[in-house]
This record gives sequence, structure tokens and C-alpha cells, in this order.
Amino acid sequence: MRSRQDPLETFSTFLQFEGDRASTWATDARLRRRMQKCLESASGSLNFWSLYWFKIWQEKSDRGAVDHLTAYLQETCYWSAHKMLLNFAAVQYTLPDCFQVAIVKVEKILQNFNAQQGFNLQNYASAIFSSTIRDTLRQRQEVDICTNWALLRKVSQKRLVESLENAGLSAETIASYVLAWNCFKTLYVPTQATGTRKLPRPDDQTWTTIAHQYNKNREALLEATPTLIEKWLITCANAARNYLNPTLVSINTPKPGYDSGELLDDVPESPRESLIADLIAEEEIQERQAQRSNLNQVLETAIAQLDEELRSILRLYYAENCTQQQMATRLNIKQYTISRRLTKAKELLLKSLATWSQETLHISLTPALLQSMSAVLEDWLQTHYKNLEN
Repeated sequence: MRSRQDPLETFSTFLQFEGDRASTWATDARLRRRMQKCLESASGSLNFWSLYWFKIWQEKSDRGAVDHLTAYLQETCYWSAHKMLLNFAAVQYTLPDCFQVAIVKVEKILQNFNAQQGFNLQNYASAIFSSTIRDTLRQRQEVDICTNWALLRKVSQKRLVESLENAGLSAETIASYVLAWNCFKTLYVPTQATGTRKLPRPDDQTWTTIAHQYNKNREALLEATPTLIEKWLITCANAARNYLNPTLVSINTPKPGYDSGELLDDVPESPRESLIADLIAEEEIQERQAQRSNLNQVLETAIAQLDEELRSILRLYYAENCTQQQMATRLNIKQYTISRRLTKAKELLLKSLATWSQETLHISLTPALLQSMSAVLEDWLQTHYKNLEN
């Protein structure tokens, strides 16, 4: 995949896939015209323009801002998907699938991103993209492996109801299905561990008992036979699978009702010269640069204050990409001890980052902010140790 170099291309082009590989960059004509007008007013780095479009997006005055930022984050999303797939040897998702799973989260990323913390949008997005893809692949592996009956024991009632609503079923039908599911969970007692993914079909006597219990509690709901109950629960399992792993539709699919064209064709043209003038203020740029420099210093100092064993674990994990088992062998420590100490090292670094944010940036810590900082810390560690090796 060829990397993009200039702001005009970076904020107006999108990856095109051929098979499982990224082939070319497709230019959106409307986004390109908008960027050209902006570049006539001012020049700036890629980070400068990402902040410009991010502030436009925050004002909710221009839908096109999120499209420019989606274009900007294409490479970040691609490499996150590529890296995650390397860690999952047996999944049905392809690289384009993983890319699409993550790129639809751009607006969620923007909602949680805080430019005032001095973090780079690409670095923040990379951590969220990776987390999204990892969770999706793990969930897909679990759902693919489970039998219908194991899946029905694992799924929560809230998720089951959401799945059936997503399938377009009526409220009365959903009520019947949920009651049948509750009877199934109560009365189906498998002989093997319930945590297994390969639970067998209940025997005929169990289906009869489930149907009896359902009819006893159904009140105004439809009466059901054992065969109908089984059919309902198979429908529930299929709905849950489809909801947890929806069919992916190509990002290049034409707009509904049209043979050609994409949603990005509707982007309005409205560059904001006044905001550009505000963004290029030298004081703000210098402040962000100082914050990034201070952040690096805070975390480097925090790492230096860790004991030798914790530093070694971080270096092996991030610089040499060792697995926890490989680290355990090299350091002659149990694998579970490695896991606990790696977590401890990250917690100590996150504490240093949080303290610095409170004292220097005067930021009030919240659970959402701590989660955001944790994602930024993860990306910083990867970049930091990669630079040390280079």
C-alpha cells in the first residue's frame, strides 16, 4: 500500500481493496475541492488539519468534517487491522472485513477524543481501532465455535431481546421466545460443563418438560408444542449470531435507490477561513508541542523509576514482541506472574500520567477519561519502544 504524503490527498482519498489487499487510493472529488479551498487559505501539517476538521466536527455545523477525518484515519485503521489479524490465526474475517469493522467507529472515536490533552488523533484512534477489531474477532471466534444450545446459555436476556428486535420480530413474538428461552435455561441441565462451547441438543424428554413449563407460564401468549419451542430457540440462536456478527456490506456500495454514487457525494462545500485563522495561532501550536514533550518526559521518568524486573518485562513485551510465555522462560518466572507484573507496570505508568494531567492540565479524572488515557498509554509504549529499537 502506497502511503499518502500531502494534506490534499490525505484528507480526500479512501482505500480501495481488491480481494484481501489494499490496491489504490480513490479520490472523492468533493472532499478534494474542499481541501483545495482550505489550503489556499493556509498551510499546515497533517496534525494541524486533523485538529481543524476535529473542531469543525465538534461544532456540529458541517457533516463533511467527519468524512475528511475518516479519510485521514484510513492508513491508521489499515495498519491496526493488519496487526490484529496477525494475532488471530483462525478467523473468517479478512483484512477488508476488519478494516470496515473499525472504520465505522470514527465518530465514536471523535466523541471521546480530547485535543486539549495534547494527544495525537492518529495515535488515539489506533488504540481504539485495535481494541474494536480484537474484541470483534474474539467474539466471532466464540460465536462460530458455539453450538446453538451453548450460545443460548451464554447470551444475556438483554442481548437476546436486542437480537430479536434487530430481526424485526413483533413484541408479542419476542415475549414468547424470551419465555421459552428462560424455560430452556432453567430446565436444560447438560451433563457436561456448562462453560463448554459444544453443548448437545436437549433430549426429547427435556423438550417436553420445557414446553410444559412454558405453557404453564405463558398467560396470554401463544401455546407451543415441544417441536415449536425447539424451532423458536433455533430462531433465537440464529438471531443472536446475526446480531453479534452482522453481515458486512462493502463501503463502496452505492447509495440506496441509486446504481452509482456514495454517501460522500452529498458532502457540502463550506471551508471555514475564520477557524483556520484561529488554529494557526502560533501560541496554540507551541502549547500543544510543549504538552507532548512534557508527556514524553513524564512517562520516560516513570519508566526509569520502575524496578529492573518491570522494565525488563516492558522491554521484552513492547520492543521484542515476546509473548508472556516467552518472557516467563527468559526471566525464569511463572507465566501468571509475568501477567500480573505487566499489569502492575502499566498501572504505575497510568497513575503517573493521571497525576500529571491533574496537576499540569487541571483535568478532572473520570472513568471515561482514565479509559482514554489507558488507550493513549498503550499506543505510547508501542511507539516508545519501537523508537528505542530503531
